[in-house]
Amino acid sequence: MAEYLPIIHSVFLFGTAFIAGALNAVAGGGSFITFPTLIFTGVEPIAANATNNTALWVASIASAGAYRHNLNIPRREMVLLCGTSLVGGVIGSVILLYTSADLFKKLLPYLLLSATLIFTFSEPLKKWLQFQSKKSISESPPLFILLLTQLAIAIYGGFFGAGLGILMLATLTFLGIKNIHSMNAFKAFLGSCINGIAIIPFIFAGVILWHQAVLMAVGGSLGGYLCAHYARRLDPRLIRIFVIVVASGMTTYFFIRG
Repeated sequence: MAEYLPIIHSVFLFGTAFIAGALNAVAGGGSFITFPTLIFTGVEPIAANATNNTALWVASIASAGAYRHNLNIPRREMVLLCGTSLVGGVIGSVILLYTSADLFKKLLPYLLLSATLIFTFSEPLKKWLQFQSKKSISESPPLFILLLTQLAIAIYGGFFGAGLGILMLATLTFLGIKNIHSMNAFKAFLGSCINGIAIIPFIFAGVILWHQAVLMAVGGSLGGYLCAHYARRLDPRLIRIFVIVVASGMTTYFFIRG
């Protein structure tokens, strides 16, 4: 855990964390940059995942701070989704500690593909769900379905987390949030809840490499804060296109790599 970290590895980790923090602030998927980087520098998969989660948690707080003026979500929904995220994050991190590295590597491309498709077709899906809810005689509120979905996403986030932001952006569309800047604000907040609570089991298991985690946290925080600040000034349609392009690229890469 206290092994010497070469300068070239330090620069590489800091640089990729900066890029990942910027990517997470806009679209999510930053773990697909930082996780392979940790593997490349010789870190074992489970330790790489725990270290990556810890570093990007700090970066997600920085992004949430930059987006704080866009966090105009009703208190009831915020509290319920926050609690659900905390529970799911713990469950996912514990599952990871009892899962082989090979298994989640095989699942990764399919999970990202699902997230990409959901976000790309989120508008027609939202209209269809709204139409179905009007036809339904069930008294179950749409928020209940959203909470179940967020629980599943939070479990996945605690388990690995790559593509977590894209999944949450897709889900938050169903909450009726049309402005992607508001969606990014809530995504950053919920992501910090999931990643933050997931760190606790990792600490007890002793799988976090703190030298790499601190270095990447600084890089990710700078990238996340700066990008979130300027992203709020862009046309939401451009950011949505960017999200879809990044998600598709990440999905294609990991299917080819697999």
